Order: sequence, then structure tokens, then C-alpha cells
Amino acid sequence: AVGKTDIGYLLRQSNLTQIAAIPGVCGSDPDGGEAYDQATNSVYVACLGGGIQQVNIVTHTAGWHAGAVRGAPILVDGELWAAQYGGSTLQQVDPAHGGVLQTIGVGATMPTFTSPSAADGLLLVGTNDGVQAFDGPAGPPPPAPPPPRPTQGYWLAATDGGVFSFGTAGFHGSLGAIRLNAPIVGMAPTPSGRGYWLVGADGGVFAFGDAGFFGSTGAIRLNQPVVGIAPTPTGRGYWLVARDGGVFSFGNARFHGSLGAIRLNAPIVATAPAPSGSGYWLVGSDGGVFTFGTAHFYGSTGNIRLNQPITGMATTPTGGGYWLAARDGGVFSFGNAGFHGSLGGVPLNAPIVAMARPPTGTGYWLIGADGGVFTFGTAAFEGSTGGVALHAPIDGAAAAT
Repeated sequence: AVGKTDIGYLLRQSNLTQIAAIPGVCGSDPDGGEAYDQATNSVYVACLGGGIQQVNIVTHTAGWHAGAVRGAPILVDGELWAAQYGGSTLQQVDPAHGGVLQTIGVGATMPTFTSPSAADGLLLVGTNDGVQAFDGPAGPPPPAPPPPRPTQGYWLAATDGGVFSFGTAGFHGSLGAIRLNAPIVGMAPTPSGRGYWLVGADGGVFAFGDAGFFGSTGAIRLNQPVVGIAPTPTGRGYWLVARDGGVFSFGNARFHGSLGAIRLNAPIVATAPAPSGSGYWLVGSDGGVFTFGTAHFYGSTGNIRLNQPITGMATTPTGGGYWLAARDGGVFSFGNAGFHGSLGGVPLNAPIVAMARPPTGTGYWLIGADGGVFTFGTAAFEGSTGGVALHAPIDGAAAAT
């Protein structure tokens, strides 16, 4: 049987004058919604004078009348139920003969014109104290399965040092409540994924979790502000890179050269370490790529007219390629970095400011200044701050290993 509680159905199929003219029908004013049984062409009408009337809408004949049952009925899974108007009982009626099969107390009085409903294997009825649910012989429906566990994770860092963690990325602290000398401009994860570094525009370095502190340029007068940080594979050192291409090495990060004395066509905006730990890449806002040590050159956009400047870079796990991300979400892939899509033609609420990749290297995330996270390839969406009012814009991101 198919249940339907729609008084409009009765009005559409047969007008009430015709129904009222059928001998034995209780009256022309249904007292609430009716139930419809498609299998038998029966309509079960709640009568104004009391009781439920069965009517065949094809033959226009009246069937049984359950005078003791006063309430708008519902037909679900072949069972006909009605709630007593203004009372406190729920009655099951035999749809074939009109007999009352069972009466159930609901524990509270019900408002006038209450009608039962059904969902997820439960019979539901509203009372003056709330909603009462009943289950059948099979018991209540099983609980919903728990949401799947995150398989990936990432952090977002705001310019005020606020850190937002998602998925498998654990929260290890932030600078959100600390007065900074310079805004945060970059973030990098530790090899274990149990910590991260934040770096300010003055080269101040802040370590969290298992990230060690190996030095900074916070007390040095810089020619240009720092724009990024790149850790060594062991996590026992890092490089800081300035806007003019100056490179500062700390811990076990060896110096392999810089652009500090070279006149650049565009400022440096991002850096990435070579997997070997013996080199690094620098990228300019025009997409020019500069290599040092074991970092190899696979191409650039330095000679291409870009719609928007480059703002982020990510390398493949082997170091055999890299992606560049532009402010408008455009993505450029080089070497063994596969192209998995971009946002170049999509209107954005905020510009793209950072890029990161999952450990597999077969995808990437693009991060907006509002913390919006856009996924491509195997990069999974684990959350964002796109709908959160931030105290300061996002300007860095890192992927958990």
C-alpha cells in the first residue's frame, strides 16, 4: 500500500458533493487530512461528526465507518493509524473492515487535528509535551553509521598567527593571542606531521609541537621582508626566503645560493625544499622559477603573460616536478606534476594565497585568503574557514604527512 495524507487529493479526484451524495457517507466536511490507498482505490476520511469513513473513489461507494475513531488517519506500510483529537491515545484501525486493532496511550494530551506521521521505521505523533515515537516489532531503526574518519589533513595559518587544523592535522598551538612585530607570512610542517613552524615577515620563527627552533632573522635588519619557510627532510633545520630572493639557512639547512644580489623582474613569493635536503626552489610572482643545489628546473611562467600573479608553489614527492598557483586559482604544472584542475574561470570570494599537496602527490589544495579550501585530484576536503568570520586573513598552509 502507498500512504498519502493530502486533502487536496480527495478534492481533485471526486468533489465533496458527489462524495456526500453516496449513501452511508458521514458528511461533506472532512475533519482533517485523509489517507489514500492506491492498491484498493480507497480514501479514509476523518468525518466532522466523528469516526473514519472508507470511500472507494472509483465506484463512489461508501465502505465501513469506524465511529469510535476520531482523528485524521495515516496509511503507512499497509497500517492505518489515527490520533484521537484532543485526547491521549493512538489507534490502529483495520483498513479492510474498520475494526480497532489496538489502542496505545501516548502519555500526554494531543492538540486538536493532530495527525500521526512516519519516518525511518518509526510512528510519530505530536503531543502538548513534544513528540512521541513508537517502533514496531523489528524495533527502532539502527543508528546512523559514524562519519568516515579523515584520511588527510592540513593546517591554515592567518597573518595574526591563528592556526586552524583540519582532518588528521593536530592542533599544536598558535599565536592568535600574541602581539606580533610582523605579520605571519608562511607555514611549514615537520616531517612527522606532529608540529609546524610559522614565520613572520621580519623572519621571526615560531615552533609548535615537535618543531625545533634553530634560529631566525627577527633581530636582523632585512633589505626585504621574508615571504616563506622551507624545512629540511629531517626537520632539523630550515631556510627562510626574502622577497628579494635572499636566503637564510638555520640548523642543518645548508646554504646553496640566493638571489639577493640579482635584479629580479618580480618579487619572490614562495619557496619549496628539494626532497634530498640539498637544495630549494624560489618562485617569483611572475612565475619565474629559480633553482639551487639539487633542485632542478622543469619550466616556469616567467615568459607568459599571466592574468594574475603567482602566489603559491608545491613540489611532487620525488622532486621531479612542481605546481605553481596564481591569485585567481590558475594552476601551472611542470615536470612530473600532473594537472588536476584549476579555478581560473571560477569567481572567488577571496584570492588564492597558498598551495599544498597531500603525501601521494597526485593532487593539491588551493587556499583562499578567507580560508576557503579547494581540492583537486586525490586531495580530500576536510574543512575550511570559508564561512567563518576571521580576525585576520589566511596567508599560509601546510599539509599533514
